[in-house]
Amino acid sequence: MNTGADYSSGTTGATKPPAATGGAEGRVLTVLGLETSCDETAASVVRLSGTGAEVLSSVIHSQIDDHAAYGGVVPEIAARSHVEMIDGVARRAMSEAGIDYAALDGVAATAGPGLVGGVMVGLSYGKAVALARGLPLIAVNHLEGHAVSARLGAETAYPFLLLLVSGGHCQLLEVRGIGDMSRLGTTIDDAAGEAFDKIAKAMGLGYPGGPALEKLAEKGDGSRFELPRALLGRKDCDFSFSGLKTAASRLAQTCDSEQDRADLADAVQKAIARQLSERTERAMVAYAEQHPELQSATGALKQPSAEREAVGPKSKSLHFVVAGGVAANKTIRRTLEDLATRHGFSFLAPPMVYCTDNAAMIALAGAERLEKGLTSDIDVAARPRWPLDEARANADPVHKKTGRKGAKA
Repeated sequence: MNTGADYSSGTTGATKPPAATGGAEGRVLTVLGLETSCDETAASVVRLSGTGAEVLSSVIHSQIDDHAAYGGVVPEIAARSHVEMIDGVARRAMSEAGIDYAALDGVAATAGPGLVGGVMVGLSYGKAVALARGLPLIAVNHLEGHAVSARLGAETAYPFLLLLVSGGHCQLLEVRGIGDMSRLGTTIDDAAGEAFDKIAKAMGLGYPGGPALEKLAEKGDGSRFELPRALLGRKDCDFSFSGLKTAASRLAQTCDSEQDRADLADAVQKAIARQLSERTERAMVAYAEQHPELQSATGALKQPSAEREAVGPKSKSLHFVVAGGVAANKTIRRTLEDLATRHGFSFLAPPMVYCTDNAAMIALAGAERLEKGLTSDIDVAARPRWPLDEARANADPVHKKTGRKGAKA
């Protein structure tokens, strides 16, 4: 197993997204965030005030070396590593923040969804800190952390249209505020990040596969490969990457040279970007039609500054946010940014350091919840599944057999 010597600090200094409304208006809130949902043990301290949020520290211990030999995350190994690392990572985050526990207003911890053995570690540690220090506990949905992560890097006012695209999830959501989100579309099988990783594994690119495939694609010409396009007859905003994953994995077995593999990597990357773009475009059209009160961000930028001020604050514009680990892919980010511009949406994404799993986004989501008085009981349970739009997921589940774990998305 790795030792504490290899965890990294992701501190980037002060960042200023706007504070959420409601709750203790004007109060400065300092929150310790903990993230252990998969293969990163992370802790961060974020301070939220009326003028914005400041990341005081962000420390991440990666388990990539622990899982590389297996070509993917092994839950038992991940959970054991979290147990070994959580205390040291949290202590370092507090040290780098330059504060003691008496300066905290709350403790936020990921309570799901994720590998439940790992989730239990961070949540249990958060409960211990909350009990020992007499602090409120905020159980945070890991996906809600991703949803607010763009607010760690720039002014990102509610409401906005969100594409959440990661290793385990691919969803389009309308985000009206913390705890107030509606699902517009989701994957009916595999997520985009999972497709990246599984195809990369079939191509022998190692783990993690997504970044390796992206790098290889830079030298490729994907036009020589024809890959399937999913759900073309459907008019909704759902995704499907299973057919693409299977077809590309089979093609990988026919690649005899490095150039063959590079060409296939480019074809895969473009196919995933195309599907994300096609479904997002549908969501953008529907979202704009349903919100005539929101002006085109593109049109507003073309107005003289005096006129822009006259029509109202930035919150009255159409905003599109892409978040999650796949948001770090430059080709996908560029494709979606062009799409947003064409449809009059401002484009926002987290800084690269906050695209993949981190605790700063958990601390921010926790601070916004605390500001609204949304805290958790100390006996809150870890959840392997936890949809952001739970009502829609239960009423209209994409995966019909939900089982005892509950609806997936």
